[in-house]
Amino acid sequence: MTDATNFWPLAGIAIVVIGFALRANPLAVVVAAAFGSGLGAGLGVSEVIAALGKAFHQNRYVSVPWLVLPVIGLMERAGLQEQARSLIARTRAATASRILLFYMALRQITAALGLTHVAGHPQTVRPLIAPMVEAAAIRDDPAITKESREKIKAMAAATDNVGLFFGEDIFLAIASILLIKGFLEGAGIIVQPLELSVWAIPTAIAAFLVHGFRLWRLK
Repeated sequence: MTDATNFWPLAGIAIVVIGFALRANPLAVVVAAAFGSGLGAGLGVSEVIAALGKAFHQNRYVSVPWLVLPVIGLMERAGLQEQARSLIARTRAATASRILLFYMALRQITAALGLTHVAGHPQTVRPLIAPMVEAAAIRDDPAITKESREKIKAMAAATDNVGLFFGEDIFLAIASILLIKGFLEGAGIIVQPLELSVWAIPTAIAAFLVHGFRLWRLK
């Protein structure tokens, strides 16, 4: 007769659910969940602490992008969005469509070079691109509705997604390429990362043309 299944290692899941439901401090919840699962799996306190330290050391670079967010917040408070709107209001040639087309091209090119964190929603779209395209739309159509303004801001966010998603696969050392390679190998299809990167180029061009047409029709 086999022993009963040990569910104690899953205690961390329950701690996470309860902690977030109570809106407790996320860091405290995660640490408590780690101890719950670790102790439930038979590890000692020192072993759990060692595992947490090792995970933090190996993934410490993940926290680096978050250091940019306070800087962006300070710049916004100092009038970054207002200055962006003012600049676009004085530049008649900078239409909403042209701004987003230029940004998508820049996003795809930098992503294709592996620079996926050069731009993005928190550091570029929200404080700069969205206010700029909204200001351009208001300048060209002072009677623009709130719904249309929200649509334009949503299109700015979508443009970042399209540029990044279809541009990053051109860079052969990106996680998505390795994922595709592993999936195909599991199906018995052997491909090299460079082959996947090369074939991602026409896909990126097609995505640019399709979304570019949508931006060109943007009103």
